[in-house]
Amino acid sequence: MFEIDLKKAGKRYNSEWIFKNLSATFRSGSATVILGGNGSGKSTALRSVFGYAPLSSGEIAYQFDGKNIKQSEAYKYFSICAPYLELYEELTLEELAKFHFSLKPALPKISIADFSELIDLKSAADKPVKYFSSGMKQRVRIGLAMMSDVKAIYFDEPTSNLDRKAIDWYRSTIEEFRMDRIILVASNQQEDEYFFCDEKIEIEKFKPI
Repeated sequence: MFEIDLKKAGKRYNSEWIFKNLSATFRSGSATVILGGNGSGKSTALRSVFGYAPLSSGEIAYQFDGKNIKQSEAYKYFSICAPYLELYEELTLEELAKFHFSLKPALPKISIADFSELIDLKSAADKPVKYFSSGMKQRVRIGLAMMSDVKAIYFDEPTSNLDRKAIDWYRSTIEEFRMDRIILVASNQQEDEYFFCDEKIEIEKFKPI
């Protein structure tokens, strides 16, 4: 069992609070969406949960099978998918997958050879990523995040740049690979992004007036 526990968490930039007094517990198998419009702070909240944006107030704790995990070590248990996440574009798709999974091992049933087919880009396996469209790159990000053997996954507006066919692929990939993991999604009301989530956090409710 993996667990992330937030207690009265807050984040501010200079004198402006992005959110404050956010308390929540996320456990293995849970799926939660953080909802908010553009500029609402939902992405910042998500990064804070995963330790990539240090809190200004409150506490965050990580546990695996009842044992505390240092915040400096927590990243090993996470994978991230966001449209602003840079890829090594000089590498081919197959080379990129090999490099990524050397750092974060793939799920046991995933092989490097299978990866391009699983993200529906088999014909582009030997093509440098710099020649991919924005939608193809987003597919790669989703695939790398979902198919890494981690305990929690962070999706920031995952259907950005995806057409309808690719959104359907995202939905089926979530259903196949979500397994018993924590999944957190930041979304601006695109229901395809969080159709599987059973909990919702409206981040603007935690912004002090």
